Amino acid sequence: MDEEQRDRDWLPRTAALLAGTLALAVAFIAAYVGALHRPDPRDVPVGVVLGDQRAQAVLAAVRGRTDTIEPIQYDTPGEADDGLTAREVYAVLTSTPDGTLLLSTASASAPAATGVVVDVLNRAAQQAQIPLEVTDKVPVSADDPRGLVPFYLAVGLVLGGYLASTALGISLGTTPRDLRRAGLRIASLAVHAVLLGVISAVLVGPVLGVWDHDLPAVAAVGVLTVLTAGMVAAAVQGWLGLLGTGLVILLLVVLGNPGSGGVYAPEFLPTLLRGMHRWNVPGLATDLLKSVVYFDLRAGRWPLAGLLVWTVLGVVGLLTAALVRGRRAGGRPVKISGGP
Repeated sequence: MDEEQRDRDWLPRTAALLAGTLALAVAFIAAYVGALHRPDPRDVPVGVVLGDQRAQAVLAAVRGRTDTIEPIQYDTPGEADDGLTAREVYAVLTSTPDGTLLLSTASASAPAATGVVVDVLNRAAQQAQIPLEVTDKVPVSADDPRGLVPFYLAVGLVLGGYLASTALGISLGTTPRDLRRAGLRIASLAVHAVLLGVISAVLVGPVLGVWDHDLPAVAAVGVLTVLTAGMVAAAVQGWLGLLGTGLVILLLVVLGNPGSGGVYAPEFLPTLLRGMHRWNVPGLATDLLKSVVYFDLRAGRWPLAGLLVWTVLGVVGLLTAALVRGRRAGGRPVKISGGP
């Protein structure tokens, strides 16, 4: 093949890769700036007990003036407290026989969200000339006053997972040649997940001192998150090759991070992204980390189930890619060339 022919073969491929990179960069900017440039809290849930007429009246008056807060009714005070610790609401408003309003918050869910609730209800209480007492029942760590460590930790774990899958794809080929090689790839990703999950727990615990408790649980969530991201990436890359890497970045980073509810609570995000944290990997990991560090198992049931489902889908996707595409692809490594 002469040099001119090599130029003709290389230039279209290079142009396609650059066009894909450009599209991802534009999507990244649009997603992050669009989602985070002007947070607009709407329908931030606040619990209230049925029959607590004073608290219900205050929340009804607030709701009549603004959609910032959405009252969530509970039958009993115990159910309202359970809703707070299960992360169904950010705060619970009650009243005492002497007329004082009591606001119980859980800032560990999202300090910005509870801050909005406190500000809105403080103004409402002042206008109604009713005293308001605020108690933070589930505070964030003193070393994480903005409550962002779970999000940043989740982002690092997800990054580690899909980068490991991408590295294996570049080295060994994006599609395993057979089921045995697919099994070895899964095992490799599992070992990587265990190492990164344990190391990350040690970093946020003894090394950086952010959390000094529940380190085994943090490590377990880390292992699951890395494995989930790695398996999703491996499955997509196994079916789509190098194009799959761009799709993985789009799902896990471009849309996943701003839609995770990590930087801002979901109620602060545009409508398109508000519910994304309940199904995307970074959002599920962020919610599960908050649950094991600050709350209880009830708050973590859905995130745990979601990550497990994604992991199973990734494993099945990679195995079927090996069966369907493996022999045809021949497990050829991805060729990274700097030019013709």
